[in-house]
Amino acid sequence: MTFTVLSVAGSDPSGGAGIQADLKTFSALGAYGAAAITALTAQNTRTVAAIHDVPRDFVAAQIDTVFEDIEIRAVKIGMLSKATVIATVAERLKAHGARRVGVDPGMAAPCSGRRGWKTRRAVWRCFFGAERSSTSHRRTICS
Repeated sequence: MTFTVLSVAGSDPSGGAGIQADLKTFSALGAYGAAAITALTAQNTRTVAAIHDVPRDFVAAQIDTVFEDIEIRAVKIGMLSKATVIATVAERLKAHGARRVGVDPGMAAPCSGRRGWKTRRAVWRCFFGAERSSTSHRRTICS
């Protein structure tokens, strides 16, 4: 049986980060990758020009639909740029009994000022529990 990983993250049209990079990584490691997109970005390898947050109800629908059909063995969390989306993702993963949840909160693009601080606090509050892990990409989480 193939190991299936769900990536819940933003989309990077340049392919260097976000859902696109996660799916390439999962494939290279022999896993099947599924995805729930939380934000659309207009970016290239040098800059982020714009971010469009996906409404939380649609993020929830993506997660629910994937879990209904595919046996998800692990979840990788990436860019979650709004506290409401963070809470929704945490709620849906709990509802589906997701046990292996890794958080890579690389939110460099939306990390300016109060929004970045509120977002990082919400990620810590919702995801860092006993059975969750985090990667430490210090530069990408606005330190």
